[in-house]
Amino acid sequence: MDYSGMNVLIMGLGLHGGGLESARYLLHHGASLTVTDLRDERVLAPSIEQLGPASSSVRYVLGRHEMDDFKNADMVIKNPGVPQSSPYLQAARRIETDISLFLAANPARLCAVTGSKGKSTVSRAIHWVLQKARGQENAYIGGNITVSPLTFLDDLKSTDDVVLELSSFQLGDLAAGTTGGEGNTGGITPLLKPRVAVLTAIMSDHQDRYRDMDEYIADKRNIYRGQDGDDLTVASDDAWGMSFHAETRARSLVYSNSPLGADVSGGWLTGPVAPGLACVRGKPLPGLAADCVAELVPARPLIPGIHQKQNLLAAGLGLLGLGLEPETIRDGLASFGGVEHRLERFHEAGGLCFYNDSAATIPEAAAACVEALCPQGPLILVTGGTDKNLDFSPLVNVMGKAKKIILLAGSGSEKIASLLAETGIACSGPFDSLEKALLCARESAASGDSVALSPGCASFGMFLNEFDRGRKWKAAVLEVF
Repeated sequence: MDYSGMNVLIMGLGLHGGGLESARYLLHHGASLTVTDLRDERVLAPSIEQLGPASSSVRYVLGRHEMDDFKNADMVIKNPGVPQSSPYLQAARRIETDISLFLAANPARLCAVTGSKGKSTVSRAIHWVLQKARGQENAYIGGNITVSPLTFLDDLKSTDDVVLELSSFQLGDLAAGTTGGEGNTGGITPLLKPRVAVLTAIMSDHQDRYRDMDEYIADKRNIYRGQDGDDLTVASDDAWGMSFHAETRARSLVYSNSPLGADVSGGWLTGPVAPGLACVRGKPLPGLAADCVAELVPARPLIPGIHQKQNLLAAGLGLLGLGLEPETIRDGLASFGGVEHRLERFHEAGGLCFYNDSAATIPEAAAACVEALCPQGPLILVTGGTDKNLDFSPLVNVMGKAKKIILLAGSGSEKIASLLAETGIACSGPFDSLEKALLCARESAASGDSVALSPGCASFGMFLNEFDRGRKWKAAVLEVF
């Protein structure tokens, strides 16, 4: 698309790639850019450096925002972390995101994935199998995984596949429409119409941003709002999932831990060490005959935990909707090794196994880590961080299974420590550095133990984000062990 002559304001250059890639894309397509960010030049230096020579043609307003910039811009590109209620955005004529720019020009077939937990694993698994089945040059992935889809938009063809991971914030931005200020009419944008929409596990999250769970889930629902009968929605059989199935206009596949009823299409797990099966009843999907039961998930995938097997099942059902045959899906998922920062086994030393589960930013996700690793042997759990106004009881309820609990500093850790004290479970810390936490772990670690960082909290304060936290955890482990 041509943005020649447009005065565009990038609100939030950031460190995740969205603002940076929006700047690159718009400069390449002729726009005149101003970049504004509340962080200063020192913090944003990595992104500014990545912009390269083009950086010299950009006007920067850093460490602050100026209202006139928003009033005078033809278009504002917002960061998903900024709420729509921002007075700066209210002054804008037109608001877009890197996702909306991408969707407006995307020629490829789209698979969109959202959820509270599991969405990155599902997105990566779908992309992994698509690459194996259709070739690396024909399958792309972007979105909330810190890869902006604008990086590959100009290379896309109509025969390509794009997997797009979308957060609730990104979906909320799409639903808010693209007109800011007094002209904002709201409504659901027609831009997002995925051939396949997959909704992973829904749990309480971001309750520091949303008024309640219903408002949070309302943004999630936007993933299938633009679908019709030619498309497919995949969701679980829990209460939230069944509400998605009831509401979507697309065909629907259910994933479950238990065999499905005779009138339900979808897939289920036959046990923790048994395969995941799929069935389609009624109108068949491409690659699967009606009333056929096929194996989609291998009995022993490379990634541990029943929750990961559920994620692979959801991915497999989504791949059915993209026309892949069950055998191709099963063989592809059998070689899928997981995702960085998500129960990532990255180091072994002295008989110890080390895991990076930094993307476990809510208590339920950290609890799933405990449930996945404890059956393998004793677990030393490093957890805690910043609270997002969440209930930590799901995590505390399983912490007794761990050999040792080590807390990192933060408001969430204070809540965890208080709950542990009530139940009589001991913990160490909180520590204000990963190195101190690892030295504490080393005091009681023995051959056969697993040591995992699974915070169940946000990363604010000690780290830039959960990915920075995970990378620093891996570096600290290699230094201490």
